[in-house]
Amino acid sequence: MMITTSRDGTTLAYDRVGEGPPVIVVLGVFNERAAGLPLAEALADHFTVFVYDRRGRGGSGEVALPYRIADEVDDLKAMIEAAGGEAAVFGYSSGGLLALKALLDGARITRLALYEPPYQNENPSPADHAGHLTELVSQGRREEAVEYFQLKIIGMPPHMVEEAKNAPFWRRLEALAPSSVYDALLVTDRELPDQLAALRPPPTLVLDGAASPDRLRGMVGALGTAVAGAHVVALDGQTHTIDPEVTGPIVRAFFTG
Repeated sequence: MMITTSRDGTTLAYDRVGEGPPVIVVLGVFNERAAGLPLAEALADHFTVFVYDRRGRGGSGEVALPYRIADEVDDLKAMIEAAGGEAAVFGYSSGGLLALKALLDGARITRLALYEPPYQNENPSPADHAGHLTELVSQGRREEAVEYFQLKIIGMPPHMVEEAKNAPFWRRLEALAPSSVYDALLVTDRELPDQLAALRPPPTLVLDGAASPDRLRGMVGALGTAVAGAHVVALDGQTHTIDPEVTGPIVRAFFTG
């Protein structure tokens, strides 16, 4: 494990594997950096891959109140500096939305690959998910916060959530509940489409699983359309869970240019 520091002094824990041009992996909700290592290993023969714990997760510092996406943008910028000042970025799920926010804020991203960024583009505007999650977390109701995120934001069927509550990993999700507020802010950012319309992005690849739910695929398609010049690719047989053996070669080829 290695450490760097964000603009506000928050420590960021990360792993680095491979040799070559830098790639940073930005993960989604309820993920610690270990979840990104299989993909990192799949890219390590061509790149130096950095996988970090977003704040409030794993070995990184705690979340700061009030919740501000700008702080997570600063975190990604700090990782880019640790990687040498510019880097390609792979953003998984809400981590892809964070990468876009960082790009809009001037982050030096040379190429961008996004895997199923779940931007909620439904009308009317989505509920105040972040506000409700903040209330649950502040009251110590972490189990309810995780359940709310899975049901109301991800859209998991109730029976699947009930099954998950009995699984060994559930306590780990509860421990990460405070950081889920950042992801709720990201997926419901109503300013994002207009901001992206004015963006001149680097080469951008948007991936989705052809076997993922239609609702999620609709979100991916809408965001892919909003990013000028983005190349959208559906992966046959794939879901929201990344298979490094399928995704790795495609991302490697794209980042190689």
